[in-house]
Amino acid sequence: MTIVGICRPMRSPWDQPMECCLRFFPCLIDPARRSALCVKLVLVTVHLVYIGVLFLIDGDLIEKTEKEPMYTACYLLLFFVTLIQYFVTSISSPGYVLDAMMTTERNVLYRKTSEASNLPASSKNGSFVVAFEGTQAGKNISGNNTPTWSKLVADLYPMGTTIRTWTCSYCNVEQPPRSKHCHDCDKCVLQFDHHCVWLGNCIGQGNHCRFWWYLCEETALCLWTGILYISYLKDHIKSACYLILTNQTTYELVRRRRIPYLRGIPERVHPFSKGVSRNVYNFCCGSSSVYNMERLPTPQETEEKSRPYTCLDVVSCRCC
Repeated sequence: MTIVGICRPMRSPWDQPMECCLRFFPCLIDPARRSALCVKLVLVTVHLVYIGVLFLIDGDLIEKTEKEPMYTACYLLLFFVTLIQYFVTSISSPGYVLDAMMTTERNVLYRKTSEASNLPASSKNGSFVVAFEGTQAGKNISGNNTPTWSKLVADLYPMGTTIRTWTCSYCNVEQPPRSKHCHDCDKCVLQFDHHCVWLGNCIGQGNHCRFWWYLCEETALCLWTGILYISYLKDHIKSACYLILTNQTTYELVRRRRIPYLRGIPERVHPFSKGVSRNVYNFCCGSSSVYNMERLPTPQETEEKSRPYTCLDVVSCRCC
């Protein structure tokens, strides 16, 4: 007797939390929706990190906020408006052909029913008008001939155009001009522009205006944030470069008069400087695994460093 064992695939430690999450949020079963949700979370996180870091490192911005609260309030208002516009655009319908077809036929049926109910019994086979954008303002159809979507779409194309040229091979629905099938959404979109990966949504007739408003707000927010970062770097890069070129620390620069080993040294003398070139080389290319203990200069070396520069010193590169 032979016993055949069935090998079950090993379960990942993330399988059980994922199953619980999908049980409470069944909409996430679709991989495309999960991917779009992850993209949205990444984009929001990037915005929060960039702005959070700016307020953490820039003390001048916090002081400016206390003095001029409207400046920061306008900046934060633009930030929240941009995020709201992002989510509104991402969930708005781009205008699907199938929805337009169902809405059109529903309106036609409603008009026919309402007009028939208002007519006497002898004249219920009268005429009604369906308005549709095209070469004609509407169609007058008599009797029981109901205007279908196919007839309305055909009126938008030149006479003699074959029906195959405007029928979608995926949705099997007649496409009006400027429509296209989106393979990401798996639907035909009116006035198809493109499928935005960052929004996880198509851009078409229904949300094209919202999309451009979002782009304008996002651009303004990025430019404003960039200006704030550049202003911060401009105010602090000078002191940072000065410290590197003179081989000083921020503590030595700010608390020089209170540091015992620097009290007897003139202000314009930097005791640990070995020249601009060597200071930059040691700072940028020095090994972090080597502990370098620097000694204080002797009075003779301090006096030599405090001596004014001459033309001969410039030729001999004394400052370097």
